[in-house]
Amino acid sequence: MNQRSSNLLDEALGLDQVIEPWPLRGRVVAIEDQVETSGSFVLHHLLKRSLSPNSSNVTIFIAFSQPFSHYDRILRKLGCNLVSQRDNSRFFFFDMLKLQCPDGDEGITPEGGLIALYGKIHKTISALPEISWKNVSIIIDDLSLMEVAANGSSDYVLDFLHYCRTLTSEFDCSLITLNHEDIYSSEDRPTFFIQMEYLADILIKAEPLATGLATDVHGQLTVSNKGRNKVSNFHFKVKENVVECFYPGRS
Repeated sequence: MNQRSSNLLDEALGLDQVIEPWPLRGRVVAIEDQVETSGSFVLHHLLKRSLSPNSSNVTIFIAFSQPFSHYDRILRKLGCNLVSQRDNSRFFFFDMLKLQCPDGDEGITPEGGLIALYGKIHKTISALPEISWKNVSIIIDDLSLMEVAANGSSDYVLDFLHYCRTLTSEFDCSLITLNHEDIYSSEDRPTFFIQMEYLADILIKAEPLATGLATDVHGQLTVSNKGRNKVSNFHFKVKENVVECFYPGRS
C-alpha cells in the first residue's frame, strides 16, 4: 500500500505523521467487516506500518484465519518481508489453525489453550528489551474463528480478550483485532463482539456501498477514532498491491 493512496486511512488512524513512538500504543483497535467487503487489507496495512524499517516496533500475530505463507505473500506485495522480520525478532507468529478442528472436545479452554496462549504472549513481550514494550502490537485474525476454536464459547474468547487488554495497561502495547460482523444476527451477537466495540479506542468498519457494488469502488470505511473524537468515512478500491482510499465521487 503506497503512501499516497493510504493517506486518508493513515490520517483517520493517527498514523500520518508520527513514526516513533508507535502512535497506537496502549490502544485497542477493532476492525469489523462483512463477507461482501473484507477488512483484511486494513489489518495488512497496520501490520506493514508496525514493521516499518523506520521504527523499532514488534508485532505478535495470532493467526486463526490463514497460515504464515498467506500473510508473507501479501506483505511481500506491500514491500514488507515477514520472513526477515521474523528472523530479526520483530515478528512473532502464533499459528492457531489446528485449533479450528481440535481433537475431541478440547479446543481452547481456560485450563488448556487459552491460558497457554496468553502465557506465550506475555512471555514473548517480557523477553523483549523494556524499551520495546510500548512499541508492541498484538494482532488477532480473526475473533470469529477464535470462537470456533473455543467450541463456540464466547465466554472463553471474552476472557482471553480481557487478558490481552491487561497487557495494554501493563506494557502499554496495542491490541488489534478483526471480526466478521455479518456472520451473527443482530439478536445473537456474542458478548465479546459487543465488548470489543466498547473497549475499542478506534473502531473500523468495512461495509458495502449503500447503492450496491460498483466497478471502481469495492466498499466504504468508517473509522471512529475516540482519541481524536472524530469519525471519518471514505471509499476504497483493492488492487493487486495497493488499496486506494478516496472520498465519495473522487475516485
